Amino acid sequence: MREVKLPHLPSDVEARGKDLMTDLWYKGKETQIKQDKKVIKIRMKNIVIFGAPGSGKGTQSDLMIEHYGLGHISTGDVLRNEIKKGTELGKTAQSYIDKGNLIPDELMVSILAKVYDDFGRGHKGVIFDGFPRTIPQAEALKKMLDERGDKVAAMIELDVPEDELMQRLIKRGQESGRADDNEETIKKRLVVYHSQTQPLIEWYKQEGLHHHINGHGTLERIFSDIQQVIDNL
Repeated sequence: MREVKLPHLPSDVEARGKDLMTDLWYKGKETQIKQDKKVIKIRMKNIVIFGAPGSGKGTQSDLMIEHYGLGHISTGDVLRNEIKKGTELGKTAQSYIDKGNLIPDELMVSILAKVYDDFGRGHKGVIFDGFPRTIPQAEALKKMLDERGDKVAAMIELDVPEDELMQRLIKRGQESGRADDNEETIKKRLVVYHSQTQPLIEWYKQEGLHHHINGHGTLERIFSDIQQVIDNL
């Protein structure tokens, strides 16, 4: 700290002046630190993107990443990577995916926490894609973020009619060769979604975080609606 010189003052008055300037300097630093923390908190926009399989979560996540510089956690991508490597985690996950069932909560929460921490502190926010899928997972996510002084800023629901979802997923399976994108497994996945996952909409409504987006239409119109949500957080 630069020394403050107060000329032509008695020594005791000069000392008091120095003390006053020191107090002001420290108070200024405290204010700046608080402001810095506030800016980080305001800028961090953790988003849960939500919808049935084939609703366009991955595509819209890519647009949000490009536009806002957000991080991205796709549980599907993480799991497929483990399956490709042939790890024990991958083998366990594959057995659930093949049957159209959800991955156990404890497995997903541990993966989520590790990947989230890898983004470090002060990031602009993270998109949670494919998680949470149940109310217990949503509660676990809230708790995990609370422990880090963070929170979910919004849950964005992409709503697409079921017949459109079927067409998208069958087409995706034909183009990508993904084994889980066949008609029988798709129907099971949609049943699981409606019975176990859709209640999350009401949970996030109670949290005051739910935002409904019509996910049937052009990519540009859908993303424009999402932008309106994020820009007003």
